[in-house]
Amino acid sequence: MVIETFRNANPAPIGERFKSRGRMLPEGLTYQCSWIDPKNARCYQVMETGDPALLSAWTKKWDDLVDFEIIPVQASADYWAQFQNK
Repeated sequence: MVIETFRNANPAPIGERFKSRGRMLPEGLTYQCSWIDPKNARCYQVMETGDPALLSAWTKKWDDLVDFEIIPVQASADYWAQFQNK
């Protein structure tokens, strides 16, 4: 889970870059879905990768406009399955 906080609470530069360059994801990092909190200028994104270093490669392309918090998560079914196998 990625929480993006828009610098200066300004989404305009982010929208402009997205329109001109897209998400700029490295191969192996997949965007799943996102939600915007307009009041607090934040975006919550679910990204998927087997290589956490790819998240850093991606955030470097945006970190002049966005502050990132990355929280590792897993699907609920996968989480609970680990207890069933013990």
